[in-house]
Amino acid sequence: MKIFGPALLPVALYLLAGCAGPAYYAQAVSGHLKLMNERQDAAAILADPATDEELRQHLLLAKEIRAFAITRLHLPDNGSFTLYVATGREAVTWNVVAAEEFSLEPRRWCFPFAGCVPYRGYFDPADADQLATRLAEQGFDVAVSPALAYSTLGWFRDPLLDTMFRYREAQLAAVMFHELAHQHLYVRGDTAFNESYASFMEDIGVPLWLDSSGRAERLPAWRRQQQATAEFAALLDGVREELAHVYASPDQPHELRAAKATVFDHLRERYLAMVREQWQGEDYFANWFDAGPNNARLALFDSYRGGTCAFAALYEAAGRDLSAFQALAAERAALDAAARQAWLNEPCTVIAPRPDL
Repeated sequence: MKIFGPALLPVALYLLAGCAGPAYYAQAVSGHLKLMNERQDAAAILADPATDEELRQHLLLAKEIRAFAITRLHLPDNGSFTLYVATGREAVTWNVVAAEEFSLEPRRWCFPFAGCVPYRGYFDPADADQLATRLAEQGFDVAVSPALAYSTLGWFRDPLLDTMFRYREAQLAAVMFHELAHQHLYVRGDTAFNESYASFMEDIGVPLWLDSSGRAERLPAWRRQQQATAEFAALLDGVREELAHVYASPDQPHELRAAKATVFDHLRERYLAMVREQWQGEDYFANWFDAGPNNARLALFDSYRGGTCAFAALYEAAGRDLSAFQALAAERAALDAAARQAWLNEPCTVIAPRPDL
C-alpha cells in the first residue's frame, strides 16, 4: 500500500462511548482489549534468537526512532512503542468520514475525552462499510480510510503493529513522531490544532532523524514527497474554493450535482497533469482517487494538512530550539478556543511570538 502524507489514525476507541450505541461501544471495547492483551515486550522479542530476522530489523529501527523522538524532539517517554502486536490484518482499524452532499464540513461525532472528531473508527471493516453505506443512503458523501497504526493518546502503552512495518523507514518515523506528538499535546475536540501540531512534528522530525542517523542520502526523496504533498494540498484548496462557490449558489440540487461533478472531473485532469509535468510520472496520491473524490475525502485531507505553517513559524520564533518550541506550543494549546483558532489560521507571514501569549 503506497501512502504519502499523514495517515488517519484512530483515537482511543475504548473511550468512545459518548453518543454511540451499545453495539459500537461493544466492538470498540472488545477490539481495544484484544489488541492490548496481545502485546508482547519488544525487548524480549529482540533477545529471542528464534525471532525472524526481518521482524528483528523492524523492531530495531522502531527502537532507534523512538529514542530519537524522546531525546531530540522532546516527545514523551511513556512506554509507547516498546511493545509489539502481530495483528495479521491489512489494517488495525477502519475510519469512516462523512460530509453532506453540498457541504465541505465533515460530520462530527462527540465522545468523552477525545471530544468531537470528524470520523468514527471500527476494528472490523465490515462494520465500517455498513456505516458508510447507511450514511451514503442518507445522502452523505463518505470515505472509509484504513489505519495502519493505533493510538490511545497515552492512556495505554501503545504498541508497534505489524501493519506499521509496511511503511518505508522515513514514513514509519513520521507515524511514530505523529502519534507521540498526540500523546505530548492534545486539545480535546480541536482536530485542526491537534493534527497541525502532530503533522509539524513529522515535518521537522523526519529530516532531522534522517540526517543524524546517517541516512542523509534519503533526504531528497523525502523532500520531494513533502513538496508533492504541499502541491497536492494547494490543488485541493483551489477545489474547495470552487466547490464553496457552487454550494453557496441558489441552484437546484440537480444543477449543483452537475456542477460538483464537473469540479471533480477537472480535479482529476489537473492532478494527472501534475503527475506528468511536476512529479516525473510519480503518482503519489493514486489511492486518494481510487474510490472517487468527494466532500468527505476533501475533509479528510484538510484535517491533516491545515495549519502546519503556524507551527513552522512558531519553531522559527523559538530559534529552532525544540525544547523552547514545545513550551510555546503548549502555551498556544492553553488559549481559549477562539484565540487558538485565530492564531492557527493567521497567514504564516504574520505569525510571531506575542508578549501576551
